[in-house]
Amino acid sequence: MTQPGRPLFRRSPQGGWSPVQLSPVILTVVIAALAYNTPRRMAFSRLLPAAPALAAAMWPVLPTVLLGTVCLFLMIGLSIVFPGLGTWWTAGGIVAVTVAAAYGSHVRLQRERTLFQVRLVADAAQTVVLGAMPRLFGSVEIDSLYLAAAAEARIGGDFYEAADTPFGVRLLIGDVRGKGLPAVGAAAAVVNSFREAAHDEPDLGGVARRLEASSNRYSAAFPPEDLVERFTTALLVEIPHETGRLKVLNCGHPPPLLRGRGELRTLQPSDPSPLLNLAELIGGQYTVDTFEIAHGDQLLLYTDGVTEARGHDGAFFPLADWMRRQTAVHPRELLDSLHHDLLGYSDGGLNDDIAALAVRVG
Repeated sequence: MTQPGRPLFRRSPQGGWSPVQLSPVILTVVIAALAYNTPRRMAFSRLLPAAPALAAAMWPVLPTVLLGTVCLFLMIGLSIVFPGLGTWWTAGGIVAVTVAAAYGSHVRLQRERTLFQVRLVADAAQTVVLGAMPRLFGSVEIDSLYLAAAAEARIGGDFYEAADTPFGVRLLIGDVRGKGLPAVGAAAAVVNSFREAAHDEPDLGGVARRLEASSNRYSAAFPPEDLVERFTTALLVEIPHETGRLKVLNCGHPPPLLRGRGELRTLQPSDPSPLLNLAELIGGQYTVDTFEIAHGDQLLLYTDGVTEARGHDGAFFPLADWMRRQTAVHPRELLDSLHHDLLGYSDGGLNDDIAALAVRVG
């Protein structure tokens, strides 16, 4: 059955029917032509039940039944031209396969509708967790990239956010260990806490402590023995409204890349800060590092899915070398190039979700 207002078939992007969608009709025509033009003993007509069976994999119920009916009449017509084809056995097979195909098509459509509803919920969750991009805060231009490792997925444990605060433009990017709804819930807890803390806390250490507290409250709902396995990496960046000094607090996250004045710098932390949800175990001392930044510099924040993308030879994606070769000026262009090159490098087979923020100081 089809949804109201939904066409029986979908057109291809070029405006016509795609060969794959027309394959049951093509198969029917080929079988009928072979049955008519070959010796009777070859009995190609016995293959006609295959057409409605194939249609069930891609067509709604009504077109599948109509094709089965056409196949039945074709079989009757062939039996008139060539008596003794075993018409009734083949006709019975066509009817039986058509009934089964119609049921299979109905079940497939129900599952497609369920998946569609799940994707709507995922899209809504993504809207809540991942802030809308691009954004322009004064002279600071920001854009984002999110890629799910699975084609069916829309969101995972990777997250990012940006906020224009009295202390400067503040950025957050992170990665929750794990998958599924618990990871999405942990990401939402951290992002929502950042949206408040970024405007209230005068230093990044205070923001990190707020994120740690929110992560701990969320994790309290899980068994204590699972807490070691439930941690979050996070990177906090502050760009003052008067450019010159960039502040970075790294909680076990891949270090950002800063390109400007003809060189590429990896902003490694002088002393790593504890991962979120682990401060009570390994200490809660947060270190904020300061780096120089100038007009025209580009900053790339990313999750480990970028650097852990593997090529055909098993080598990791060389992000630093890739960044040195880029000539893109605007963040969107840089991220589009990263998207294209990552998929090409890994042949579309991403092993992990990917999130990235590109920043340009104008």
